[in-house]
Amino acid sequence: MNIQPYITNDLKMPEITRPVSEIRTLFQEFGYSHIPIQQEGVFMGSISSNDVMAFDASEEIERYQYALEGFFVRDNDNWIDVLHSFSKNKSDIMPVLDSQNKYLGYLELQDIMNLFTEAPFLSSPGGILVVEKGYNDYSFSEISQIVESNGAHLLGAFVSKIEKDMAQITLKTGSTPFNAILQAFRRYGYKVVSSHIEDDFSSNLEERSKYLDKYLNI
Repeated sequence: MNIQPYITNDLKMPEITRPVSEIRTLFQEFGYSHIPIQQEGVFMGSISSNDVMAFDASEEIERYQYALEGFFVRDNDNWIDVLHSFSKNKSDIMPVLDSQNKYLGYLELQDIMNLFTEAPFLSSPGGILVVEKGYNDYSFSEISQIVESNGAHLLGAFVSKIEKDMAQITLKTGSTPFNAILQAFRRYGYKVVSSHIEDDFSSNLEERSKYLDKYLNI
């Protein structure tokens, strides 16, 4: 997905020679976690609100140049990489540079999150399933084959957890008889960790267990 339509310039990048007090005012006005700083049109990095509040208000930002954080993304970066950059740098604003390091503007975290929620992985009807298998034993080609051989489309899948050589894979499938997919994964040696549609296999086991307990107590 192209991020360029989401680049904005509502906040004019202040010069590094501006006083700390002025930058504090910008933080109060815009409410961002960071503000990008320039030196004669060249992007120098972003300053955080926490740092600015600890600086001497009468000094220029240039005195605290060491506190500038150099994170940014390119205008042709994928939105998933951009989302990762937001998370990695704990920021709600992301400067955007072109291939010549020219500052183009910035992205807001909420806009990128909206791209994620509008993607078919979340917006399309279907089922969300979490399965688990040994890290060296699972494959996305096998997962896709299991889903598609049961008449469903695989809308997305990603490794959501790795612990003690076990991998958990979260996947989204299109609408289909969901229990057939659950049972197919079990046949292929996957553990079904969770699903948001009722699992008849587990329900049947529970019913049989209750029946057995009732029989043994007669």
